[in-house]
Amino acid sequence: MGSPVIQALFGGTFDPIHYGHLRSAEALAQLVGLKQVILLPNHVPPHRPQPEATAQQRLEMVRLAVQGNPLFTVDTRELDRQTPSYTIETLKSFRQEVGKHPLAFIIGQDSLQTIHTWHKWEELLDICHLLVCSRPGYQNSLSTPEVQQWLKKHQVDTPLPLSQKPQGYIYLAATPLLNISATDIRQRHQQGLSCDDLLPPSIQNYIDSQGLYRS
Repeated sequence: MGSPVIQALFGGTFDPIHYGHLRSAEALAQLVGLKQVILLPNHVPPHRPQPEATAQQRLEMVRLAVQGNPLFTVDTRELDRQTPSYTIETLKSFRQEVGKHPLAFIIGQDSLQTIHTWHKWEELLDICHLLVCSRPGYQNSLSTPEVQQWLKKHQVDTPLPLSQKPQGYIYLAATPLLNISATDIRQRHQQGLSCDDLLPPSIQNYIDSQGLYRS
């Protein structure tokens, strides 16, 4: 018997989805041995400005970005909600589905810095592991001693334990540092600059066809 397969979730506004998301997730899958990454577009992100593209447009971009890539699937349960997307509620619904199998939630180092502001953040590791992708300009030292202690208590140095327990660990993955942000892409569109090296051609074509991010 091999190790149990880790279910890995990757939530985001994806306004738009870009190579920073896709290549980080692919590198993480290689490091951890993930067979599948489930992309979860947010409906109403509680902590951020509201998306410029509609929920349907963001979903369509995510689907286009991963078409033909067997690593990725798309889950719409957050978009189907009319209330704010609290990660904890989504994770609980997945936990009910996967039973005692390992469940992981993928975040960036930027999100790790502010995780103590999330709704019921202290409960996250009761439900899943956290897989943290590297981001340029972010340190692993966290904002308060309490959160730093929390990281130290739960951090593992290799991915091996992730498949041995259903939840409870934090793994800081040495993924490539990709300096790509959706904010930068939207600004470049407004200025009429090329984004060809930042996101897949199918997404670029869709943005142009929908007239997104022009104002």
